[in-house]
Amino acid sequence: MKNTKDITLINFWKLIFLLPLITVLSCKEKNTTNQEQKTENIQTTEAGFLSLFNGKDLEGWEGDRSIWRAKNGVLIGELDENATLKNNTFLIWKGGEPEDFELELEFRISESGNSGINYRSDILDDIPYALRGYQADIDGKNNYTGQNYEERKRTTLAYRGEKAEITSPPNLNESSSLQENIKHNAWQSREIVDHLGNPDTLKEEINKEEWNSFKLIVIGNRLQHYVNGILMSEVIDNDTINRKFSGHLGLQIHVGPPMKVEYKNIRLKNL
Repeated sequence: MKNTKDITLINFWKLIFLLPLITVLSCKEKNTTNQEQKTENIQTTEAGFLSLFNGKDLEGWEGDRSIWRAKNGVLIGELDENATLKNNTFLIWKGGEPEDFELELEFRISESGNSGINYRSDILDDIPYALRGYQADIDGKNNYTGQNYEERKRTTLAYRGEKAEITSPPNLNESSSLQENIKHNAWQSREIVDHLGNPDTLKEEINKEEWNSFKLIVIGNRLQHYVNGILMSEVIDNDTINRKFSGHLGLQIHVGPPMKVEYKNIRLKNL
């Protein structure tokens, strides 16, 4: 029979040796739980979003490859000093024609740049890589960034800082010319129903020649443009003749001087 004192001593040393192992296993279990929680949070954040750009090449997009390229996770559109662009050109997403959606991305543009995000747009047959439709405007001087401008159609629908309701003029029908209702590059049948902020104050929230976030929330006839989390313009389109409820997505390079625009983290969520 072993001495009680010896048994106690043995149990003491067992505890000394086992304690670090218990601690390691406990920490490992805790770290695993934390990692699972982080993964769950990421999946919740990303739920429903589809990445439109793989970060490596232009797969899934169609446009002028002399202007558009991909590098280091960034989609780049660039005009050099030798470029002879005759019409606004677009890099067009070929994955469908979204209806109600949320689109999120980040952009950076040179001071001389002029670009934009087209949505619910038609592809023109007579001009290569051209779109006609709603556009979330972007420019390097931030004179127009955030406004809603309809490319090759009704022109300006809402300037930055405006919530505008768009209607069809009483004398306009499907055979009428849109130019009859456009003045000073803006659609005349629009009513400002609310002010979202002073345009110059909102302009100060946009980083010049640095990265910014852009978010579009497009549901039914309500079109919202957010820059860096701030609502810059909103359109309620009640123009039953000219509005669109689905169409193509695209990124624009505008005719003009040498420029560079960059996009990354382009994600779409159908609503």
